[in-house]
Amino acid sequence: MMMRVDVPKADSLRAAVRVAGEDTRTASRLLAEEVPVALVFDGSTQAVMMASPIDLEDFALGFALTEAIIAGSDEIEQIDILPQTLGDDETGIELRIRLASPAGEALARRRRSMAGPLGCGLCGLESLEEALRDVPLRRSPVPAFTMRSLMEAPDRLRDGQSLHDRTRAVHAAGFLTPRDGMVLLREDVGRHNALDKLIGALRQRGLDAAEGAVVLTSRISVDMVQKSAMAGCPVLVSPSAPTALAVRLAERAGIVLAAYAQGGSIDILSNRDQLMEGPCDVA
Repeated sequence: MMMRVDVPKADSLRAAVRVAGEDTRTASRLLAEEVPVALVFDGSTQAVMMASPIDLEDFALGFALTEAIIAGSDEIEQIDILPQTLGDDETGIELRIRLASPAGEALARRRRSMAGPLGCGLCGLESLEEALRDVPLRRSPVPAFTMRSLMEAPDRLRDGQSLHDRTRAVHAAGFLTPRDGMVLLREDVGRHNALDKLIGALRQRGLDAAEGAVVLTSRISVDMVQKSAMAGCPVLVSPSAPTALAVRLAERAGIVLAAYAQGGSIDILSNRDQLMEGPCDVA
């Protein structure tokens, strides 16, 4: 059950003075909005993230899934989206999520506090061990992607980025399948938020993350691998670089990590043999 109210737009127009060489003229720019979004579970704030004020139901569900607060969407009873007036005429948003009994009781026992005002995926953890939490091992077969489809995946993601087209300031996460290509994407000023929104949107639409690949616009850090593993995604693709720790975790989790996907080439950095089991020819 969702309660929807008016929230800020994802972008806004701003006047500018454009200087090019000796030419000066007035201009305008569409800028991406970012607002503080508090994820409040059963009355307690679990995280505050700077985010784009769109696809917030997907964000709430995806965050709850990737942070292991819930195991399925049926453990959420209600999501309320409530704008809050802040100082200097700014707006924040509270995502108030009411959990079903078992999940709510488990969260109360866990009492984990995360505060991510900088968009960090690991802020506020209470121990070093939590930063390297165990993730599920992939059990399903890797989908039969061609190498060309993985090489071109970032371009297909970029083709669908309407908010980035307007503002040039947001990340995206998309879901690619061997049969249908890029079937879903979400955008946000924060790369972690974009991925959470995508994972929430997949679950809302009944799409199985095991049947495709997550494609990112950003570098692949360990928390992006953790979130993908929690969603059950077997392949992670980016035109950017991974960290060494992200590659090690992907290897342990059975995730194929494909990076540097640009200019007609791609590097497979983990579980290459798993990817090559299928018909992954270049054509």
